[in-house]
Amino acid sequence: MADDKKNGNDPVIARNRKAYHDYEILETMEAGLELHGTEVKSCRMGSVQLQESFAKVENGQLLVYGLHISPYSHGNRFNHEAMRARRLLMHKREILKLSIRTRERGCSLIPLKMYLKRGYVKIELGLAQGKTFSDKRETLRRKQDEMDMRRAAAPR
Repeated sequence: MADDKKNGNDPVIARNRKAYHDYEILETMEAGLELHGTEVKSCRMGSVQLQESFAKVENGQLLVYGLHISPYSHGNRFNHEAMRARRLLMHKREILKLSIRTRERGCSLIPLKMYLKRGYVKIELGLAQGKTFSDKRETLRRKQDEMDMRRAAAPR
């Protein structure tokens, strides 16, 4: 984490690696996350799981569902609920644009990673389209071919 600050990179809290396998990411965007105090402390400890989470536009607000933030270990009776729907913070016109794109194309909004930026917890959303089984196999085949080519080109 100290190396990240020296390089100017923001420390990543959690990644959704499975999203790149299951979806084709068309576009990425950054959103803020509305959290309670104990949720922020739990995020800083890295107690976050992004798998099975998704975002949805409802009543002009962008909400993320299925995001699991573990209860803070030193929290008291005001500790947060682990699996509640959390509001994402974006400009109104951006939310409207996302709403239109998800309705028209059949795309989904998938959280790709959570990170800290200047002390605030941010989430990177991906506008994603689901892959079929054959698309997944093709992607794996392409990656394997690239690895084989790199190994063959590497000096021994």
